[in-house]
Amino acid sequence: MSCPYPTEAFTIHTSLLFAPHLKTFLPNISILISPATGLVVRTYTRSTPSIPSPLPLLDIDLTHLVVLPGFVDAHTHIFLHPYAETPALHQILHESLVERTLRAANHARAALSAGYTTYRDLGTEGLGAADVGLRDAINRGILAGPRLFVATEPLASSGGYVLRVENGNVRVPRLADEADGVDGVRAGVRRRLAAGADVVKFYADQEKRNARYPETETWPGALGVRYKPDWGDKPKHYLLFSEAEMRAIVNEAHEAECPVAAHASSPAAVIRAARAGVDTVEHGQEPSDEALEVMKEMGTIFVPTLTVMEEEVPEEVVGSMYQHTYNAWKVGVKLACGGDIGPVAHGENVRELELMIAAGIPVEDVMTSATLHGWEACGGAWCGRKFGWLDVGCAADLVGLKGDPRDDVESLRRVEFVMKDGRVCKMDNKLTI
Repeated sequence: MSCPYPTEAFTIHTSLLFAPHLKTFLPNISILISPATGLVVRTYTRSTPSIPSPLPLLDIDLTHLVVLPGFVDAHTHIFLHPYAETPALHQILHESLVERTLRAANHARAALSAGYTTYRDLGTEGLGAADVGLRDAINRGILAGPRLFVATEPLASSGGYVLRVENGNVRVPRLADEADGVDGVRAGVRRRLAAGADVVKFYADQEKRNARYPETETWPGALGVRYKPDWGDKPKHYLLFSEAEMRAIVNEAHEAECPVAAHASSPAAVIRAARAGVDTVEHGQEPSDEALEVMKEMGTIFVPTLTVMEEEVPEEVVGSMYQHTYNAWKVGVKLACGGDIGPVAHGENVRELELMIAAGIPVEDVMTSATLHGWEACGGAWCGRKFGWLDVGCAADLVGLKGDPRDDVESLRRVEFVMKDGRVCKMDNKLTI
């Protein structure tokens, strides 16, 4: 193919194509794409594995690769980079808007190169609605990156999610839009929608009382608390909203055809948020059969974010999180892949797929979680565009892997080809953007 941006319809030929609705790989599928709309116009099965010879000028031969719909990361923070490089506190307090925005542009490019054509970005962590501007820049073709579905700022109750500093005279960026009471949270949702949010995120629980005993490393030379109490098994995560408040958030957002994501760590928060009707639960890392039962009953999508958990929780409890995720799949809870990427490097998104596979979930189900279920987590029909599978009317988002993930999980990292909206972004393992 001589040009990554053709002006006439062209066909992509595959020998093995993943179909998420069927959870299977289909042989000998060809896909006709309109560059004017970036949509799939037609798909058909060839009677033989062979493709036209000579190949029409604009057609693309991907028969040497395993082809999947473009990946969707359902939980990211595009304005963050790994905490191993710079702790979150210093990123938020000290990195300028310009630096964080330029980093975000690099993150977008890295994600696209790794095969991620869609990001659900769940909060700017101190930059207000800057994600709206980044989303629009990508949509306008100014910047190469995944299509973004953004949350701007999450909702939290008063004092629920804040940067805690002991010097009250220091002005710090806010991390959340604080709202209280049924009328207050409805107003909060309206503010997020007015700011341009595609998804409303709220904190169902948080470690909101951890400031009682400051850590030694709060700042260089800080003295630690001498005699800390032993809380034993007392939960660290406290509920931030009542059930009535959560229901009001969901109702207000759904009336505007906007999905709702709930950060929830404890079983109590998962259960309350799921019963309130949220579309997705993020993290949910504390094992609970009751929480799984409620999510299944309510049709809640579970985004377990194993990647960030691998980095941030004690090693001895990681295994229980993997088992909990496997149990969720086993009982029929719908899963979406989202690694809470940002604290972990953008471009390493596939780690979430690897961990879900390692947890025992079949490859086909994991691939579905990273494609079709990602679209559903972003809002499904409310997204205004179909993606996450390849059929007539869907966005022409494709990933070509060198190898079959059913036999070789490492093939998920060998991304040779990426297309988004009918435009080639990566070909023969080389970026074209």
